[in-house]
Amino acid sequence: MRILLVEDDRKIASFVAKGLREEGFAVDHAPDGTDGLHFALTGPYDAAVIDLMLPGMDGLSLIEEMRRRGKDTPVLILSAKRSVDDRVKGLQVGGDDYLTKPFYFSELLARIRGLIRRASKSIESSRLSAGDLSLDIMTRKVIRGGVDIELQPREFALLEYLMRNGGRVVSKTMILERIWDYSFDPQTNVVDVLVCRLRNKIDRGFDPKLIHTIRGVGYVLRTP
Repeated sequence: MRILLVEDDRKIASFVAKGLREEGFAVDHAPDGTDGLHFALTGPYDAAVIDLMLPGMDGLSLIEEMRRRGKDTPVLILSAKRSVDDRVKGLQVGGDDYLTKPFYFSELLARIRGLIRRASKSIESSRLSAGDLSLDIMTRKVIRGGVDIELQPREFALLEYLMRNGGRVVSKTMILERIWDYSFDPQTNVVDVLVCRLRNKIDRGFDPKLIHTIRGVGYVLRTP
């Protein structure tokens, strides 16, 4: 899943981005409101974390403009402003949740996952299945044929993406855009390596095989 982080404080931005990437999210960081708006309007994001006090364009104006242009990306407002009025104003302009600084990363992570879950509009969508393979987004648990499978964050993110697109071929570029941020080198073989690792855990020792390569096109997860 892909997160937009709009934060001008370098330490906070680095801390949040690092933590989210370790949890398997792709993170794009914008250091000011102007760049943040550009990212928000041009990229596909599952959620956005936006500070209020930003150079270029403040966070409230950024959120207002996103909503005016029809962007319904769930927004978690991050701010040092603690008053009830500030929170109400942030929610009124289009924010979906509000977290004050300083904060614990575990709470920020839980709120982001909550926003994404609510945006999916159904509890069922947090549980995916394909044949004897099941994935629970909330508990991060993967089971195939009754066997628990331990996945690293990026492996989990890739499997979730393939399962959400079950039966549809996804290209390497599509995978790069969803699993990595914009700093990746498109010439590397990171997708092939990640798919290979996931196959070894999901398909090795099981039948039928679920992850298939469509030569020259991409990958697909499908059941017979």
